[in-house]
Amino acid sequence: MIWFLLTLLSAFMLATSDALTKRYFPATEMRAAIASRFVLSAVWLLPWVPWAKLFSLPAGLWGCLALLIPLDLIAFWLYVRAITTAPLSRTLPYLSLSPVFTLLAGHWLLGEAVSLHGAAGVGLIALGAWCLNLGTVKGWRGLIAPLWAVLEEPGARLIVLAALVFSVTAAIGKAALQYLPGLEFCALYAVVLGLVTGLGMRVRGNYVWRASPARPWAALALSLTMAVMVASHFIAIEHVPVAYMVAIKRTSLLFGLLYGLLWFREPAFLRSLLAALVMLVGVTLISWPV
Repeated sequence: MIWFLLTLLSAFMLATSDALTKRYFPATEMRAAIASRFVLSAVWLLPWVPWAKLFSLPAGLWGCLALLIPLDLIAFWLYVRAITTAPLSRTLPYLSLSPVFTLLAGHWLLGEAVSLHGAAGVGLIALGAWCLNLGTVKGWRGLIAPLWAVLEEPGARLIVLAALVFSVTAAIGKAALQYLPGLEFCALYAVVLGLVTGLGMRVRGNYVWRASPARPWAALALSLTMAVMVASHFIAIEHVPVAYMVAIKRTSLLFGLLYGLLWFREPAFLRSLLAALVMLVGVTLISWPV
């Protein structure tokens, strides 16, 4: 069950990086957040890049990277934009929809089957997402509040789109592990992603080393948590079907909700927590072996 512990570590580091981003990287410092999450985090993983066989890697691996890089950049942009412009308690629980999308992506891209209890888990996740916003509007309109939250609130809408893209990248990332071990692939992936991000920032007239926040130590902490998150993610996903791993990783939303309560004093925590617990029962059913 080492994959389970690694997945929990990845979930905790993801929630921590989100909280650091929201706390120290407001919308006006988005460039610094991007540089820390994608460019500086790659520095921590440089020693594990498979330098000796770098030029003999199969074309299939580079094809996976060519798909992963732009999709991950889009997903992380949606994700960071959502958590920096809306309360964590109003956005993160919707990320529990990603196991639903991952079941479909895993079946489509990897041929993974959907079990009966997995389908039940999908239903519970949908129910939890619906309950998240119940009571935010008085009267009969409160029953459709969750739907309106996705349709009208930018933060909720962005996080649902991010969950959809993340489900596809998770399946592609698992497919890439047939060419390299998890730690080596995650290091190569992080370095390529960092180079692409840095070049993209330069094209837009921004230098990575100039995109520094008011608190440099926050950038260091953010980059380290992201590096640990990525490494534990790919090592864990080597040993278990992608839908199982992604489902357990969604415990990050509980860590995120705790950060929202303790660090940001966000309201309506109890309702969000109860809805998140319903979702987590669903993801547990999804991840439970047949």
